[in-house]
Amino acid sequence: MTLADCERVAEIRIRGWQSAYAGLIPQSYLDGLDLTAEVSRRRAHFEQAGEGVVNLVAEGNGEVVGWACHGPYRDSELPAQDAELYAIYVHPDRLSQGVGHALLRESKARCTDAGHDRMLLWVLKENARARRFYERAGFTPDGTEEPWEVEGASVPEVRYSGPLAVAP
Repeated sequence: MTLADCERVAEIRIRGWQSAYAGLIPQSYLDGLDLTAEVSRRRAHFEQAGEGVVNLVAEGNGEVVGWACHGPYRDSELPAQDAELYAIYVHPDRLSQGVGHALLRESKARCTDAGHDRMLLWVLKENARARRFYERAGFTPDGTEEPWEVEGASVPEVRYSGPLAVAP
């Protein structure tokens, strides 16, 4: 990913939220997502990414169609060798075409090469499609849940964990 990709990544992230979280997060929140503000956030996150944070994009026909971001696990309670998948989004028009799997595969490979033993990620508890995606990729819920509230609605997240292959 480059800084120039931030606008398209912001669009994919917003469209991804609006598609994946419809019925899970209040519609007023999803309708209020602002592309200009999201572009600014993506640029700031990209420019200020900490050590080990990697942003990846997937392209199709010369256009960015997906985005993933991973790096060290953000909670200091766990071993430093744990990685975290911070985000993975695919443009809704490109779902079920292998884009997400390719991004996840590349993130896992890079985390393995960086010496991480496992990858953790958070997913909305009620997001059945995403949970199936991660479970097919070898991740399992580890029993940890986090409360999250959006406009007064409870939308808890569950943590998933998956081993990373040992690099030869």
